[in-house]
Amino acid sequence: MTVRTCAAAAAILASAGCGASSTEPTSTDTKNLPPVNARATSMKAGFGTMERLAETAKREGQLNVIGLPREWVGFGEIIDTFADKYGLKVVELEPGASSRRELDAAAALKPDVFDLTMDVAVSGADRFAPYKVQGWQDVPDDVKEPSGAWYAAYGGYMSIGYDPRAVKPPASFADLVNPGYRVALDGDPLRSAAAFDGVMAASMRSGVPEPEQGVALFGKLKQAGRLTDPSRANTIVAWDHLNAARSAHGPETWKVTIPRDAPLGGYHVQAINEAAPHPAAARLWQEFLFSDEGQNLLQKGFARPARGEAMLMKGTLDTEQAAKLPKTPGPPVLMTIPQADAAKAYLKREWTKSVG
Repeated sequence: MTVRTCAAAAAILASAGCGASSTEPTSTDTKNLPPVNARATSMKAGFGTMERLAETAKREGQLNVIGLPREWVGFGEIIDTFADKYGLKVVELEPGASSRRELDAAAALKPDVFDLTMDVAVSGADRFAPYKVQGWQDVPDDVKEPSGAWYAAYGGYMSIGYDPRAVKPPASFADLVNPGYRVALDGDPLRSAAAFDGVMAASMRSGVPEPEQGVALFGKLKQAGRLTDPSRANTIVAWDHLNAARSAHGPETWKVTIPRDAPLGGYHVQAINEAAPHPAAARLWQEFLFSDEGQNLLQKGFARPARGEAMLMKGTLDTEQAAKLPKTPGPPVLMTIPQADAAKAYLKREWTKSVG
């Protein structure tokens, strides 16, 4: 994967996604439908219609998800809507699991589906069952595996959330070293992907991550006694959907900005467990997430839906909610996997020495 600032990568943000919209089969003539195959690589090949897919999934009776906190991009409402719509029980395994933990725990916990950061998905692609949702063509080519092993559902920008009553709007990450800012990351960057990406956003120079710059900035904050935890911070570096959700609850007490010089973006991708105990339910879940309804629910959680651009063109995107997303400075920059690996190695050597 390479650094992208093209229209395809921009799909994360404005109202992401590109390509032609998909259509659902309209024939109800069962004579022309394929035999039901719960492990098929597409709805058309294994079921023929959404109705047959839903019926097959309902007979399985259950869907096991993992690593989906209910407050994360509105997954609580998404899970409840899916369960009610299709009459399925949804078992929520380890909601707080990291992407790596999702894969490590799969043999024991038996999830049907995964929600993963892209680097973890790339490394674990041989453990997934390829499946192309009906909205496949709407998902940017740069953020999907060609066979359908994994594909981005939503994305966002790393952002700075701040209390406007306490500090001035920061124009850049460099402003955070100024007096008054009490700054928090979303976890420990040696363990949390979100915190690591926060350090990387602070490290961006002309679209290229320079991890030593990010470590140096947070080192200065630590030395000044102004690097703290979120409960005591007036400024939080986190994904924009988290800061935007907080702002929605108190717009006068919390604002969000995406610095112009550091438009670091990221995607979360979906995959079906090759050993899914409920294979039809897993495929139905993916179809729901990538449907207009599912994508709009993700956007309601302040994520940026992968099919957003196509939906905007069709008139099916919730434009009122889209207008509530934090304003972006332009197309996102995505780190390459080699860049991310090099940065992780640098932080492993230097973070504790410089920041603690």
